[in-house]
Amino acid sequence: MNPEGLLENSGGRGLPEKLPQGERVLWQGSPSWTTMFRYTFHARFVAAYFAAIIVWTTLNALAGGAPLAQVALTASELSGVALVPILLAALYCWGVQRSTVYTITNKRVVMSFGLALPMSVNVPFSRIAGAGLKHHTGGVGDIPLQLMPGERMALFMVWPHARPWRITRPEPMLRCIPQVDEAAGVLARALAADAEMPVAYQPAAPARRAPAPVLHGQPAHA
Repeated sequence: MNPEGLLENSGGRGLPEKLPQGERVLWQGSPSWTTMFRYTFHARFVAAYFAAIIVWTTLNALAGGAPLAQVALTASELSGVALVPILLAALYCWGVQRSTVYTITNKRVVMSFGLALPMSVNVPFSRIAGAGLKHHTGGVGDIPLQLMPGERMALFMVWPHARPWRITRPEPMLRCIPQVDEAAGVLARALAADAEMPVAYQPAAPARRAPAPVLHGQPAHA
C-alpha cells in the first residue's frame, strides 16, 4: 500500500481533507507520551514533591510518638492521594499520543489533535519565520515554529502543542517527537525548497525559513 497516495486521495490519517494538487506528505508522527509525561508535566519533580511530603509527615509523626500502625495508614493514604494526579497526567499524555498526528507536507505543517474535540491547525510555510530544535533523551525532541510578525495563534487552542512560556506570541510546536533529528531534516529541506534557499543545519538555534535538520517519525514513501 502507498501511504502517501492514500493520504492524497482521501485526506487520510492526520489530515482534515484531501490534499490539493501538487501537495504531498513528507513525514508524519505523533508525540511520545512517556517523554511528554516526564518533561511537559514534570513527572519526576511532582513525584519527588509528594515523596518529600510523605517522608516529612512520616518522620514528624514518629517523632511525635504516633503508633506505627497509624503512621503506616497515614503514609498509605498520602501515597494514594499523590498517585491520583500523577496517574491522571499519565493518562492524559497517553491520550494525547493516541489522538495527535503531526504532518509535514511540501507546503505546510498540519497539527491534528484533540481528545474530546478533534481539530486541525494548518501552518503554511509562508507563515513560518523559522523553526527551532530541542533535544530530550532517547532521540526525542521538540520543534517549535516561529511565526511571521503579525501572525497570531491562540495559546489555549494549541496547548500542549505549543512552546512553553511564549504567552504573548505563542509558537505552535511539534512536541516530544521520537527520532526528532529526522523530522527536523524533513522540515528543513521542505522549508528551504519552498523558499528556494540552501538547507541550513543549526541544531540549537532557530533558522530563517530553514530549521535545524529535521524529523524522525514515519516518513512517507513515493
